[in-house]
This record gives sequence, C-alpha cells and structure tokens, in this order.
Amino acid sequence: MKPIIEIKNLSAGYDGRTVLHDVNLNVYERDFLGIIGPNGGGKTTLIKCILGLLKPTGGEIILHIPATKGSDIQPSLGYLPQYSTIDKKFPISVEEVILSGLSIQKSLTSRFTSEQKEKGKQIISRMGLEGLEHRSIGQLSGGQLQRALLGRAIISDPAVLILDEPSTYIDKRFEARLYELLAEINKECAIILVSHDIGTVLQQVKSIACVNETLDYHPDTGVTTEWLERNFNCPIELLGHGTLPHRILGEHHHHH
Repeated sequence: MKPIIEIKNLSAGYDGRTVLHDVNLNVYERDFLGIIGPNGGGKTTLIKCILGLLKPTGGEIILHIPATKGSDIQPSLGYLPQYSTIDKKFPISVEEVILSGLSIQKSLTSRFTSEQKEKGKQIISRMGLEGLEHRSIGQLSGGQLQRALLGRAIISDPAVLILDEPSTYIDKRFEARLYELLAEINKECAIILVSHDIGTVLQQVKSIACVNETLDYHPDTGVTTEWLERNFNCPIELLGHGTLPHRILGEHHHHH
C-alpha cells in the first residue's frame, strides 16, 4: 500500500532556529494518527510543513493525493486550525464558514452553485448545526464553533483531515460527539490529530507519533508508560490518566 503522505528526513524551523530534524513519517489511507508532544516541541511546525505554509529547511514531504477539484495547487487537505487563530468577531455566518471550505479561490461574496449549497446543507446537518445556519460565529458556543469549522474542513472531501489541538474548543459534553464525528469521517479520509492532551488522543487514534524536536513513531499505539515518561519527562499521573496499561488499544495492522 502506498502512503498518501511521505515525510523523509524533514528539518524545519524559523528565525534561524531548527525546531524539527530527522522527521520520517508515512501516513496511509484511513489512518488515524495522533501526534503528541510537549508545547514548543514542533507539532505545529510539522503541521505547517504538511499544509505547505512553511518551507522545510531540509528533507521533503511528498503528497500522493489529488488536488482539490477546480484547483491545481491545493492538494486535498482539510484543516481545523487552533482556536486562538479564529477571529470570532469576524461577521460570518455558520453557513458561510462551512461553504468557504469549498474553494480557496472564491471570495466570500461570490455566488455558490445550488449543488454547493446543497452540500453545505448536508454538512450542516451532519455537524448537528441545523437552525444555526445564519447565526454569526461570534454567537456560537465553543462546541458549535468547532463543529462549524470541522464542517468547513471536510466539505471539500479532503484526502486527509488535520486537526490542531481540537480539545481546546470544547466543554466535555461535546468531546464525545466530536470523536463520534471523527470516527465517521475516518471511514472516508485519513485524520491527523495534534494534541498535547494525551489521554483523550490515545482512546481514539490508530497510531501515534511523539514530536519533540524529532519524531518517535508507534504504528500500533503500543505505548508504554516508560516511553511516555521518557518523551514527556513527567510522570503519567500528571496527565490525569492514572497508570496506563501496557497496551492502550488493540493491535492495529496496516495491510500492505
């Protein structure tokens, strides 16, 4: 099986500082990869490189995925950015946010076709946002805003969905719903979920990578307490998870 994202010997940084080095990682179709690691360890830098927002200083990232329809440059990557980057005062409705995911080139004022609007309706209902279509994003709860942005990220049917610290949006009531949605989405596309909240991630993902300047990869999430303590330099109790069993998830094999 061919990976849809290949990362080879990647180095990256900014302001003359190397943040990441020697990163090697393959992402396969319908993977659900958790990327964990301390703040400042390079998780966001890695995501920026995959999204093409930051040029690596060494190595390469090869995307084996078709470009989004109607765009020759934008490969089909859906992206749910960090909460702090969203301007909640921006006067845009739920429907407009979701439709804005259809096309990078369209300005918000240009007209969407009736098929696109229909697709928007389906996504709105799938995200449980019916009745809120015309509400502006500033009036939404954290969980609602997150689901609107998730809708925006998946409306273009991406090959890979990238979520950057999704748990910062939500009160705990919505968390279970988010993971249900992600499990459904995962049937159609690969997911990369970046988080420092390790407890939540481990229950969901199929494989896990720890990014702390370089990358340590566990394709079957057979993550031991010792490995976590070594990589996070902190006892696991602090992560609010009690002691972790030796294997958190059942074994998971890629069919090559």
